[in-house]
Amino acid sequence: MGRRITLLLNELWFLLIAVLFIGFFFLEGYDFGVGMATRFVARNETERRMLINTIGPFWDANEVWMITAGGAMFAAFPNWYATLFSGFYVPLVFLLLLLIARGTAFEYRAKVDHPKWSGTWDWAIFIASLLCPFLWGVVFSTLVYGLPIDKNMNMHATFASIVHPYSVLGGILITLLCLYHGLVFLCLRTTDELQQRARALAKKVFWILAVAALAFISVTYFVTDLFAKRGAFLYPIYALDVIVLILSAVFLSKKRDGWAFGMNAGVILLTVASLFVGLFPRLMISSVTPAYNLTVYNSASGSYSLTVMTIVAITLLPFVLGYSIWSYYVFRKRVTKDHHLEY
Repeated sequence: MGRRITLLLNELWFLLIAVLFIGFFFLEGYDFGVGMATRFVARNETERRMLINTIGPFWDANEVWMITAGGAMFAAFPNWYATLFSGFYVPLVFLLLLLIARGTAFEYRAKVDHPKWSGTWDWAIFIASLLCPFLWGVVFSTLVYGLPIDKNMNMHATFASIVHPYSVLGGILITLLCLYHGLVFLCLRTTDELQQRARALAKKVFWILAVAALAFISVTYFVTDLFAKRGAFLYPIYALDVIVLILSAVFLSKKRDGWAFGMNAGVILLTVASLFVGLFPRLMISSVTPAYNLTVYNSASGSYSLTVMTIVAITLLPFVLGYSIWSYYVFRKRVTKDHHLEY
């Protein structure tokens, strides 16, 4: 009985970490998208400030989901955390530096009224918003593709082990998904010409995103074992994914922006969930031999640690969610030219 409870806790924390990453890509996804849109939608300093202020009250809280996911990995699956973060040390440090530069840019761009000052920080926002989702896409794609992990759970990855056509395609897909998500978010949060430009660009990005999504699903079928392992779940998930993505474009064209945003949220949920479903019960796939795979069972903390963490999580989660819902309610109004532009 005790062993069964331990296994259930292992699986529960795998599910919770998947939920945290889904929440991160849903919330931080539109932040990244808006950051990219500052170079395509805004045409002057005022419009760029308006775009940034649409995410101003939320972006820092949204990043907490990533930090919490990393902390949960460290506490629940220390072997997964150690292998992942040591093997991906360079790209993850680069990702961290990009997030620092982006956060600094949000806070400092409006401190000095000079075109070169704000322009430099604007480029930092754009580049970080572009590369962060791309790097996350590369990381998650390599997890399902397989990495050289030995019997001691050490990853001996080279540049070619991480950067290859499949991982690059995954990075492009996540980047496009975040850009589309951000543009639909702008349709909800802006008015007049900014909203029209965001809608027009979103319609164009949709077609590129649709091609990238179909290409990624097709390549995943041939170069990974996800469909062989979890095909009974993945076939309906990806079918629903495609349907929901099409619905988001339909609602967008009908100017039902709330529904379009909700549908695209479903796309993100299904896309990220499909990777975790395909992996389970594995955490990282070894390209050396399946015997060296990291799983929810051989990489987990002890039963006592997982039990305490579960109690703490259940206790604190309602407060965190309540605060998030309250902050979105307070800052629910659209950003206009008459709005106080803090950033």
